[in-house]
Formats: sequence, C-alpha cells, structure tokens
Amino acid sequence: MPIEKVNSLAILINFAGMKKKGIDINKKPEFSRPVEKHFYELDQTYGNGNLIVYAIFLFLSFFAIMGLIWMIPFPQLDFLVKMNAHTFLNWGSFFIAIVIYCYLKLAPTLSYAVLFTIGIMSYFIVQLEYVERDGGPTVILVCSILAIIGLIGLFFMSTKWKKGTASFLNLLTIGPIWLWSKVFDKLKWKY
Repeated sequence: MPIEKVNSLAILINFAGMKKKGIDINKKPEFSRPVEKHFYELDQTYGNGNLIVYAIFLFLSFFAIMGLIWMIPFPQLDFLVKMNAHTFLNWGSFFIAIVIYCYLKLAPTLSYAVLFTIGIMSYFIVQLEYVERDGGPTVILVCSILAIIGLIGLFFMSTKWKKGTASFLNLLTIGPIWLWSKVFDKLKWKY
C-alpha cells in the first residue's frame, strides 16, 4: 500500500475516533499571550496570501505614513534649540516611540526587529529631506504617493485573500510584527 494512502487512512481513522469520543475538533485554540491570538487571526484571514507582496505593500504603507507624520511641523522649543536638539525631535519620534511601546508589550523580540526596520526607514526619510532641500520633490508628495500605492495594494491583496475575521486595520497595525514573526519562524528563532 503506498505511503500516501496509509497516511490518509490514519488521518481518517483519527478523525473518526475524535468524532466518536465527542472531542470538539472545531474548538478554537487557547493562547498564552495576546500576540498569539492576533497572529492566529491574521494567519486564518491572510495566511493563504502571498506574504512577500503583503510585506512590500505594508512596508510602503508604514514608511509613507511615518514620513507624513515626520513632516508635520514640530514646535521649536527654546530649550531644545539651546541644546541643538531641535532637529532630532519631531512628531515622527513620538510615532516611533508609541509603535515600539505597543509592539514591546505584545512581543519584545519582534519589537526589536521592527525598531531595526524603522531605523532603516528613518534613514531614507532623512535622505528624502535632503533631496527636497536640493530642489527635488517634497517628502510629503513622495510619501503621499507611496501611501496611496501601499494602502490600495494592501487593501486589494487583503480583500482578494481574506478568509477569516481579522480586519484590514488589524493587518495595518499588527501586520509588521506578524510578518516579522514569519521570518523568525523560518529562522527557528523564538519570539
């Protein structure tokens, strides 16, 4: 008897045994941490889609939103100007702090990976500021275009593959650490 038939038969017998014993096979799993529940919902809803395409559109969306927040004028506080620290503090700094704090509460190791990604994004936002200063397109224009592309692409991908209960907003907010968790799983790193 071929090995595939033996495995299929064993699964069928096991399934039938579970039905007879009254075990609920549709029971939702229990989670020890809130992040596991979020990842489970995202896996059930978007796990069948192309994760690389999700990562590209999510990266574009996150980068663009962070760039737009970064460009909101920040008040020039006298004590910051005296310490020559006024260029390092902007609304993007607060956005980064809030995002990392929220991710740190969910999954500390994954929050460090997101912080590394945000560091790379910050570098490119500063480079866009230099391009704007030298007469290139404004950061707001570039980030707006990237936000539109990223959000529309992510929305169409999410509606194409959606099969569960997780919302699009859930994908936008928890998506970065969810995708990093997939990388950690491939590398067999604990998070």
